[in-house]
Amino acid sequence: MPATDSLSMVFAALADPTRREILSRLAQGSATVSEVAEPFKMSAPAISQHLKVLERAGLVKRTAHAQWRTISMLTEPLDQASVWVEKHRRDWNHRLDLLETHLESMKKASQNKEVGT
Repeated sequence: MPATDSLSMVFAALADPTRREILSRLAQGSATVSEVAEPFKMSAPAISQHLKVLERAGLVKRTAHAQWRTISMLTEPLDQASVWVEKHRRDWNHRLDLLETHLESMKKASQNKEVGT
C-alpha cells in the first residue's frame, strides 16, 4: 500500500537516484522539462512520471509561462525530512553510545575474569 503522509512521500521520492539527480539539477535553479530531461537516457513519459512523483511529494512545482513549462524545486519538504533525520540521528547516536559503554563494561569484566583465574 503506497504511503500517503507527506514525510513518507518525500522519502519515497528521494529513494530513486534519477529523482535525486533531478532535484540536484533544480537546486541550481528552475528549468524547463526538456532541460531537466536532457542528461537522462530515458523517454519523455518516464521523465514525466519522475516529475509527477516529485510533484506529489511537494518537492517540485510546475509553472506555465506562455508555451514554456518551468519546474522549480521546493525545499520545505526537505526541511521536514531533515528535521526527522536529525531527531532520529540523536536517538541513534545516544543508543550507540549506550551500546559502546555496555560493550566496554563487558570487555573489562571478561578481562577481570581472565586475570582472576
